Amino acid sequence: MKFYDRETETRTLQEIEKRSYDYAQFTVMTGRRRIGKTTLIKHAYEKETLLYFFVARKSEALLCAELVETIRDRLGEDLGSFTSMSNLFSAIMNISKRRHFILVLDEFQNFKYVNESFFSEMQNIWDTNKDEAKINLVVCGSLYSMMTKIFDDRKEPLYGRATSRLRVKEFPLKTLSGILKEHNPDYLPDDLLTMYMLTGGVAKYVEQLIMYNAFTKDDIFSCVLSFGSYFIDEGKELLSDEFGKDYGNYFSILSAIASGYNERGKIKSYTGIEAGGYLDKLENVYDLLYRYRPYLASENSRNVKYGIKDNFLNFWFRFIYKYRSAVEIGNLDYVRAKALADYETFSGWVLERYFRQIYRETGMYNIVTNYWERGGLNEIDIIAVNDADRKLVIGEVKRNPTRIDMYRLKEKSTEILNKRKDWNIEYIGLSLSDMKKV
Repeated sequence: MKFYDRETETRTLQEIEKRSYDYAQFTVMTGRRRIGKTTLIKHAYEKETLLYFFVARKSEALLCAELVETIRDRLGEDLGSFTSMSNLFSAIMNISKRRHFILVLDEFQNFKYVNESFFSEMQNIWDTNKDEAKINLVVCGSLYSMMTKIFDDRKEPLYGRATSRLRVKEFPLKTLSGILKEHNPDYLPDDLLTMYMLTGGVAKYVEQLIMYNAFTKDDIFSCVLSFGSYFIDEGKELLSDEFGKDYGNYFSILSAIASGYNERGKIKSYTGIEAGGYLDKLENVYDLLYRYRPYLASENSRNVKYGIKDNFLNFWFRFIYKYRSAVEIGNLDYVRAKALADYETFSGWVLERYFRQIYRETGMYNIVTNYWERGGLNEIDIIAVNDADRKLVIGEVKRNPTRIDMYRLKEKSTEILNKRKDWNIEYIGLSLSDMKKV
């Protein structure tokens, strides 16, 4: 797949590289797996002296031997043999005092399984040598919980050592629709909605669709829900390491939320699990959930719902994990039939998310959310707020534009208007046909 987007991230990495000739740089790059961190680094530094090293979960001596070989191949420096990664890192820092280079340590959190003491040893070596070094050190990690602990926990040795932090995110909607248009110029709105639903803008998933020439709704479903598909085991591959032995409970809760049981009481009824502690970790440790309240609700309001941040995982838990018995016996036709039968209902919810993301990406609003009242009354799909300009967009989203009732939308917003008098209010109705207009 050719390289798309990432202009801001590329420019930032190149600016860091320039600084590293005078001051040692320690960049921490995070982002979910498959998001394209490695590809981004190699693109940004394609003209530079780059040492890329993947930290696998293997013996320390073997990792040292592999990194020594990389250094010999890329820098022409023969360091001899090492069995201690901290001793090797010290030798690397000494080289950087007399010549400049970039060192990328990918899946950096895996050092925890190789030799956990390396983090404290690395901190001491970095602090001792950084003032004389001319190194551009980039450490990448996909396991959000572990990378957060390593660099954000005050008790951890590498806390405060990063000179830059980058979080690589999904492709914005403009990029995603541009990719689809490039490969399918006459695409239908449902083609774009399905691509958004299944990839969420994750680079690796988009690459899979390009590889299989899947650019229509039907072709995308066939690509994702077919024998040998890359996507079938992807949810488990992504999350099993994060959750460890408790993955069963976490998976059950995520499946409940993906199926529409998105309040704490409903989650417990659906799963039989007291979900409070799990929900807190899913939101604050694993960064997989977002918690939301209706617009204008107080921070102490118990009128709270939960959503899965990641589009693909939301689909995976809704259909692949839910029907895992059929998946395990290879009956993917059954799963595909279930997904297609539920497509209009499920995609209606995804369409709401799509348009809320559109409003977020404009950069014009400080709040983009939705609204409902107790008991699920007077639900409103889009609330976009610009507090500075006292502007409020209130929107209804339906797949079919004939089902949009602007009169009813204004009725449902009465309580909001009572609290936002003298504001500039815009009412808008958005449907499937509007996807290609924005």
